Parts: sequence; structure tokens; C-alpha cells
Amino acid sequence: MFDSLLRRLTAPAPDRLPEPDADLALAALLVRVARADGHYDEAEITRIDRVLSGRRGITPEEATRIRCEAEALEAEAPDTVRFTRALKEAVPVEDRFSLMQALWTVALADGERDDGEDQVLRLVANLLGLTDQESAIARQRAERD
Repeated sequence: MFDSLLRRLTAPAPDRLPEPDADLALAALLVRVARADGHYDEAEITRIDRVLSGRRGITPEEATRIRCEAEALEAEAPDTVRFTRALKEAVPVEDRFSLMQALWTVALADGERDDGEDQVLRLVANLLGLTDQESAIARQRAERD
């Protein structure tokens, strides 16, 4: 189902993803972060839908549809490194901090910090070209939201 997108994600030098694929890749990364602690609960699902609808101004129904597709994609997706590198190409530099903040809001949605989620977020921040300090600021802002 996602063969074309997965081939682009795993290419040695992935091309910039077109908008619908970039949205789906972002959603799959949000799902990956939410699943990193071994629990994928309603609070995280709701937060992912809210992030998706807020970032693109889409309806809640459309956000739910994209998230459902992203859940399937995430299960088939390559390792986080290649996955995030491809997403980095799709997300303009000025939007990467807000992406990191969105990832933190999902990780914190269940009210708990988990080492698995922290590790994934540390890796993702680095791959997106963000510093640990920028990730920490994004986390602090996510905690206030």
C-alpha cells in the first residue's frame, strides 16, 4: 500500500516528499513517538489528530484518516534514522522547531515521560538538525500547552 513512499524514504538520497506524502510521513513519525513507550493510548491518538488538524488546517475527520494511514505506514516504515532524514527534507528549516514541539506534545500526552520516548526524541531532534537545547525548549513549550 505504501510501497512508493517507503521506497522514497529508504533511498540513499531521498527526494523532497510531495505535500500529501510529507503529511503522512509526519503523522507516522508522531505515531512512532507515541508507540515508543510500548503504550499507544487514547490521549496520544487524540493529540496526534489535533496536531495534524492544527498544522494543515484540515478537518478532524481528515486528521483521523491520515492518522489511521500513518499507523499502518509506521508499522512498515524503515528505521527512525532514514525515516526522519526523509522527513527533514520535506520540512523547511523554519518549521522544524514546531515539529519538535508537536512531537513532544504527543510524547507527553499520556502524562508520563518515558526513557524510550526520550531516546527517540533525542535521535529525531539530532536528525532534524536541532540541538539538545532546542529540543528542551520545545519540550518545555509542549508541557505548557
